[in-house]
Amino acid sequence: MGIFSVGITGLNAAQVGLTTTGHNISNASTPGYNRQLIVQGTNVSLFTGAGFVGQGTHVQTVKRVYDEFLGRQMLGAETVAAEMDGYLKEIRQIDNLFADPNSGLSPALADFFRGVQEVAANPASIPARQSMLSMGQALVARFQALDQRLREIRDGVNSQVISQVTQINAYANELAKINQQIVIARSGSLRHEPNDLLDQRERIIRELNKMIRVTTVTQGDDGQVNAFFGNGLPLVVGSQAYQLAATASQDDIERIVVGLVGVGGTVINLPESQITGGTLGGLVGFREETLDMAQNSLGRIALTLAQNFNDQHRLGMDLAGDLGTDFFGVSDPVVKPAATNGGSGAPDVSIDAATISSLTASDYRLGFDGVQYTLTRLADNYAFPPFGSLPQTVDGITISAGTWAPAAFDSVLIQPTRTGARNISLEIADPRLIAAAAPVRTAAALANAGTGSIDAGIVIDTTTPAFAAFNTTGELTPPVRIVFGSPPTTYSVYDNTNPLAPILLQSGIPYTPGADVFPTPLPLNLDYGYRVKISGAPAAGDSFTINGNENGVSDNRNAQWLGALQTAARMIGDTATYQSAYSQIVSAIGSKTREIETIGKAQQSLAEQTENRMQSVSGVNLDEEAANLLRYQQAYQAAAKILATAAKIFDEIIALGR
Repeated sequence: MGIFSVGITGLNAAQVGLTTTGHNISNASTPGYNRQLIVQGTNVSLFTGAGFVGQGTHVQTVKRVYDEFLGRQMLGAETVAAEMDGYLKEIRQIDNLFADPNSGLSPALADFFRGVQEVAANPASIPARQSMLSMGQALVARFQALDQRLREIRDGVNSQVISQVTQINAYANELAKINQQIVIARSGSLRHEPNDLLDQRERIIRELNKMIRVTTVTQGDDGQVNAFFGNGLPLVVGSQAYQLAATASQDDIERIVVGLVGVGGTVINLPESQITGGTLGGLVGFREETLDMAQNSLGRIALTLAQNFNDQHRLGMDLAGDLGTDFFGVSDPVVKPAATNGGSGAPDVSIDAATISSLTASDYRLGFDGVQYTLTRLADNYAFPPFGSLPQTVDGITISAGTWAPAAFDSVLIQPTRTGARNISLEIADPRLIAAAAPVRTAAALANAGTGSIDAGIVIDTTTPAFAAFNTTGELTPPVRIVFGSPPTTYSVYDNTNPLAPILLQSGIPYTPGADVFPTPLPLNLDYGYRVKISGAPAAGDSFTINGNENGVSDNRNAQWLGALQTAARMIGDTATYQSAYSQIVSAIGSKTREIETIGKAQQSLAEQTENRMQSVSGVNLDEEAANLLRYQQAYQAAAKILATAAKIFDEIIALGR
């Protein structure tokens, strides 16, 4: 080659160095760009009698400075940070809604029971009764408003899931295309990498990873990157992009879920456990862990309060002297057959009043395998022992066969409390219908000689024969007279319909002071539906009567019992009041919000630290690039000087030959 060739190789190498440095400077602010540098090599030396003589340099390749370990670490931190950010934006809405001292449920509950207490203090007052109804309507409206806001949040999550799936598909298509471009670029040179295309691909993967957690595997033969999500589900394989679909759940058409589009366009709905990481994972996690729980828990309070209040209200008597009716209206649990069911109908599901305190905030899936039924509590995936027939009562709900004629492997989704807050209503509009009085009245005969006394009595069931004709006669069936014998260690029970000629029903009943007079069914297997207690030492012949509370407009006993529900532990296995149950929701959501916020900050900090470390390795340092410009400029000038010197020597040699 010679000195000219040596100089030319130096010029070429310096020119490539200048071009690469200029490329770095131009892309210093380009997102996802990784610094490039040239790798120079020495040309093969020429063997001469004087030894091996160098023949200049060449540029082996333009290298992309990229740390794969840091890249994967950054992907892991960014996907969790994006997931927590998406979760946090949604849960903050519920946190602010439920914890607000003005718009939350707590003030409405307190106001309603204050209205009940006003009626208890003035049972005959129409204004007090009207105030109670107004407070009841305000409580109903608050339940409905909170549920409406939760439904709006749910609709927003559905919309965002659709949007995220659309963007994921777009990035997947882009990744597949750039995989193909990289294959084509590499086919021209097996020894050199298309650095800018690799940067673009890395940027796409990062953006995709912020929407859903992806794992990547590089194909060894052509360098294409395959992207997977969930438990190895394909998203991009080589130059083929698989498509996701946002579709209605087969169990619940109001719930938009993610599906994978298969052969022929068939959409296979994916378990939500497969959707993790990124904004989409945050949305799905928020809906499953927090939104469902919040709406179900709110509905549980509404249903339990309404059931307890109705049960007690029916045991009272209104101003017209009639037995109380339902104060609140509630809806039945929601039952949704799966879209894939081959059978017909659906089971009947109802709230079991006797075990309503066992209600949970979970949904349930009831399945039939062809032989027996299986029930799963979805909140904790607890599978109840299989049962061979219906009805069954679990967790405060009773499941009956109803019209359900299931085929093998059919299933239904049961939402016992989901619509509880949405559908609660006030059933009474007339303040006179508030059953503030107790329908039972007791009295001791004026001629009694002993120290025995009878309490006012308590009603436990108005569906018994004792109350069969109450609304038309105002009397119990039958009215009862209790007469103590001689000695007064026993007593007899009489039908006192005709006080002048009472009819003996049972005699010789042992007297236990302070015990219920009617603890068990009495003659003719009749349960009277009320209980009274006699205390003290009655004398022989002393008598007591029990009858309807005729004209008891100033009686406030049932109003007091209604008011006592405010502090009674009637929820969560009889361990919580309505207020404390609501406080538990607020506390749980607040704690979850703080947890998500803390994790998100930690992951965001980790992502930023990893990004900084990556930039220190792969980022463009303008000061360094400026120094490189000078270095390559000087190298270029030196190589040019070699050529100038060689030309001068050549000219001198030509001149000597003349």
